[in-house]
Amino acid sequence: MTRAGTLIIGGERQATCHGDTFAVCAPVDGRHLGVADHGDATDVDRAVVAANAAQPGWWATAPAQRERLLLTLADVIDREGDARFVDLIIDESGSTIAKARAEVRYAADLFRAAAGETRRIYGETFPNDAAGRVSMVVREPVGTVGVISPFNAPLVLLVKMLAFPLAAGNSVVVKPSEETPLTAHALVSLFAEVGAPPGLCNLVTGMADTGAALASHRDVHGLVFTGSTAVGRAVGHAAAERTCRVQLELGGNNPIVVFDDVDPARAAEVVCAGAFAHAGQICMANSRLVVTRAAADAVVDELRRQAAALHLGDLRDDATAYGPLINDAALAKVEAHVRDAVSGGGTLLTGGERFGVRGYRPTVVLEPGRDSLLWCSETFGPVIAVTIVDDEQQAIAAANDSSYGLSAAVLTTDGARAMRVARAIRAGSVHIGMHAFQTNSMAPIGGFGSSGIGRSGGHYSTLELTETKWISMELQA
Repeated sequence: MTRAGTLIIGGERQATCHGDTFAVCAPVDGRHLGVADHGDATDVDRAVVAANAAQPGWWATAPAQRERLLLTLADVIDREGDARFVDLIIDESGSTIAKARAEVRYAADLFRAAAGETRRIYGETFPNDAAGRVSMVVREPVGTVGVISPFNAPLVLLVKMLAFPLAAGNSVVVKPSEETPLTAHALVSLFAEVGAPPGLCNLVTGMADTGAALASHRDVHGLVFTGSTAVGRAVGHAAAERTCRVQLELGGNNPIVVFDDVDPARAAEVVCAGAFAHAGQICMANSRLVVTRAAADAVVDELRRQAAALHLGDLRDDATAYGPLINDAALAKVEAHVRDAVSGGGTLLTGGERFGVRGYRPTVVLEPGRDSLLWCSETFGPVIAVTIVDDEQQAIAAANDSSYGLSAAVLTTDGARAMRVARAIRAGSVHIGMHAFQTNSMAPIGGFGSSGIGRSGGHYSTLELTETKWISMELQA
């Protein structure tokens, strides 16, 4: 009997050609969750062939039809998303139940936002210098888009990464994180259920070599990647080799700047929420606190107290703040960054300890060296580095003291100062009166420097996955 695999190619569930699989385990306790296929280059090629076959027909359909399909997916997720996805998200990614439910709600919202984009693939006309001629600019899909998605928001980020390319008339081949293939399979399975054209959305589960095969495939016309800067650079290099369109949302080491006109308890609450959600495994987490000297004692004391008081318990308990690191390597990296910061002169104010199988307690380190791993790199864990500055200019300099530039936040009651600082910080987004981890279905998410290339969300995603074509016409008989 042929095994029903976890690949979805041409609208059908399939196994790999060679039969290799890998185990999927829960990060919270190592419990076996299932088995996924380890697709290879041959499997990727089959998926790309299916996607290329489906794409012209999809683009030829009326915008209203593409809109209807995406709205139907949103409706299914609204009705059935909790039952279909919440347990998978908790088990595979170590999310809390609150975060898993939020992913479901946001996934439906993203499909609806993308549905609206099907009617906004606008062109334009411009004057032609030659008499009797007209010129127009139209937008067309790039073709087949490879989507390589991360583990930390396995439903909502995958929806965001595929919905907008589909709205623009592209087909997609998805390679999800090897940590969360079952959530991806549940999502892509919905396309056949709602009557999507076979081959419109394909899934190839696997490891790094699977992603590399997709990124380098000659018949993939666009790449969308969210993940680490190191892997993103490899994906970008593969795209450059083929002059392929690429959108990269990469790492962050995001600052939150706090001035002395903000209530210390409120400031600490905002900082905690932005630093420790999902164990800090969010690229937009505010992992560096820059605080003015006049506010430092009160804010840092409140931060230490609130961080130590966070409830770390059952992932299905609404009171639980966050769960485990995704795997042993992630936990080891967090521990190494904290050790390096403390050995280099930083002061450990709270945390710095494991709990459970892969948990790490909320950790605050005061004044790590500016050359420390904690300050210079993306730790991707529940750790925040604190530095104290004297004034606004020093605060801006400290916030910009990073090769990353994904997100940032400013807490002050002075509106003019807030805007000055927001304009001066080099980051793809700056949030005033909030923490650095913000998102919106229509917002342009992306960063400067090592944080990536391009923007995702709303028409920013849609336009980046289209080609611009100039058409001119001679009107003379």
